[in-house]
Amino acid sequence: MKRTNKSISLSMGAKEQVAGYLFVAPLMIGLIILTLIPVIGSLLLSFTNWNFVAGIGAIKFAGLDNFARLFHDSAFMQSLVNNLIFIITVPITLILALALSILIDKHVYMKDAFKVVYFLPYISSIVAVAMVWQVLFHPSFGPVNKTLMSMGIANPPKWLADIDFALPSLMMIQVWILLGYNIIIYIAGLQSIPKDLYEAADIDGANTWVKFRNITLPCISPTTFFLLVTGIIGTFKIFDLIQVLTQGGPANSTTVIVYELYDTAFNQLKTGYASSMALILFLICLIITGAQMLAQKKWVNY
Repeated sequence: MKRTNKSISLSMGAKEQVAGYLFVAPLMIGLIILTLIPVIGSLLLSFTNWNFVAGIGAIKFAGLDNFARLFHDSAFMQSLVNNLIFIITVPITLILALALSILIDKHVYMKDAFKVVYFLPYISSIVAVAMVWQVLFHPSFGPVNKTLMSMGIANPPKWLADIDFALPSLMMIQVWILLGYNIIIYIAGLQSIPKDLYEAADIDGANTWVKFRNITLPCISPTTFFLLVTGIIGTFKIFDLIQVLTQGGPANSTTVIVYELYDTAFNQLKTGYASSMALILFLICLIITGAQMLAQKKWVNY
């Protein structure tokens, strides 16, 4: 009887394991086919000078030539500089989001309505958002320049059509798009802070700034760290906004690594060279994320 019960329990355990593997299998198959195989393929192609139009038979090993060319390629280096400048949007977004989330959480009625309003740009289509900002920033008929001219500025910037203002304009749009997402995450972090900490601080006579510096900031530091890491990685992945609004122009002033990679692979048909760009981009994100993981031990409180 004991053997029978034991065999039944073992068979039930085996069935549960099989069921678990079956549930996970579609995700794992998708991950292998859509992520792992393309990553390995891109890694191997980065050491070749392949043009995919020529077919698989035209693959030729190039060694480290692609990587040597990258650091002498003015277009790639310009895209890298633009990406590094774009990182400025992350702290700006975090500061604005934290300030607005505190106001919404503590001093605003109908909080849910404000959350929806701020979150709408994040969930809206990038094409729709880009068209709106294209109208707003139109050099001749846009509301922004009309307002500036009404204030006495005779020659306002051309914004997206200006070499000096195109990248800052895109950065401004990026901040506007991501602000709502950061606000939602920050509000969740603020609401998780125990109220008794603030009550104890009030008993000690702490003012608003002291409570913010010694209670709020340390308690939401994990949230800030999460938004910082994902935000910086996101700046290196930006593509759609540039593709719709500027196509990397004017004069490559808004070209970033992903857009340069896309242009190299699908317009110039240099698949191997584009794969080397992808590998460099991966290494940059890995190094930056690793540095943040090491630095977070000094300021993130779990």
